[in-house]
Amino acid sequence: MSPSGHAIWHDDPVLFDSTTIDLDAFTAATGWQIKPEGACKGGICVPLGTDRDPLSVAERLGMAVVTDDATGNVAIGPASFSGHALDSAEAPDVVLHDLDGNEVALSQFHGEKVVIVSWAPY
Repeated sequence: MSPSGHAIWHDDPVLFDSTTIDLDAFTAATGWQIKPEGACKGGICVPLGTDRDPLSVAERLGMAVVTDDATGNVAIGPASFSGHALDSAEAPDVVLHDLDGNEVALSQFHGEKVVIVSWAPY
């Protein structure tokens, strides 16, 4: 783990290898510069107040922030000013039928990795 929280790749979403992220690493990874007037990218500036913690800045920009406590990794999604960002990384409890007609709830697999494959005929 790097003390400055370097980004592992440079694309949306961004994955950091530490919850301790410095502002330079945040700017390099997301393109958002922290200036006195706020977080700025292109012609957009979002006021931040006095809080300059990168994870708080990400949340202020409407970016989804997900932390993996086991690894210390942090994923930051793209900015969303439309309010269409995910509130969490938790899926709703979907109940479907298996090939034998038995109901299977997504909640049955809590704590496990699950792949959901869907298909639509259009």
